[in-house]
Amino acid sequence: MMQQLFAVSFGKDQPQHLVENILSNLQTLDGSIRASAPEWPIEKIAKIDLAILRLAVYELLVEKHEPPKVIIDEAVELAKEFGNESSPKFVNGVLGTILKTI
Repeated sequence: MMQQLFAVSFGKDQPQHLVENILSNLQTLDGSIRASAPEWPIEKIAKIDLAILRLAVYELLVEKHEPPKVIIDEAVELAKEFGNESSPKFVNGVLGTILKTI
């Protein structure tokens, strides 16, 4: 019963589909990140922070399945877990700026 209760709610091919969609929208996503963090060129952003930002910006601008504040909170939690000490603040700041434009 517990296994059914906490079963993954998406198919095995959904993560691949998500990656493909993010890659097909990469110019738009990176453009939003650049505009919201002009002092940080894409090449200088830590790779994990950039991956988190791309996923969150995709969810904010394209998917729109979750409330924006939920998307930002999840991205900040990922940054806390996988980024460096300054990652959560950076991710939150960039996404907060993007949120003001949508």
